[in-house]
Amino acid sequence: MQTSGIVHRKAAERRRDTLERLHAERDIWVATAHPAHGPHQVPLWFLWDGRAVWMCTSATSATVRNIREEPRIRLALPDTVDVVLLQGEAECFPDREVPADAAAAFTAKFGWDPRAEAGPHVYVRVVPKSVHAWRGEPELRGRVIMRGGTWVEEGHTG
Repeated sequence: MQTSGIVHRKAAERRRDTLERLHAERDIWVATAHPAHGPHQVPLWFLWDGRAVWMCTSATSATVRNIREEPRIRLALPDTVDVVLLQGEAECFPDREVPADAAAAFTAKFGWDPRAEAGPHVYVRVVPKSVHAWRGEPELRGRVIMRGGTWVEEGHTG
């Protein structure tokens, strides 16, 4: 892992950078697992509403099947140099039951309204319980910036 030029950020700066990326990015890797079928990973479009990640996929997808059996989920932004990992429990909302503000924000961001599709879709909401963020080896120490659903203060990272 290349470490030259990487400056160790404090927790507040990592949090700010992470929140900026969550607002700006379009794609997120979604990792789920099913007791009988094993792990599954797929990239999906996502929306950050300031508190939770919202994604949408077909109601018959392996992602939805897995979440219904095992709601624990891990999410990762698609950059291996500026790593952001989120972990939490997923909640499914059929496309006809999703909160209107979440559906409208998702449609505004992507220009696509899954509720208008022929087949049923499910919106998946994840409120992070933990967030890890680091840029290279110098930032591995202090990479935990959210623990137990609470943003970590300086000096309490791991």
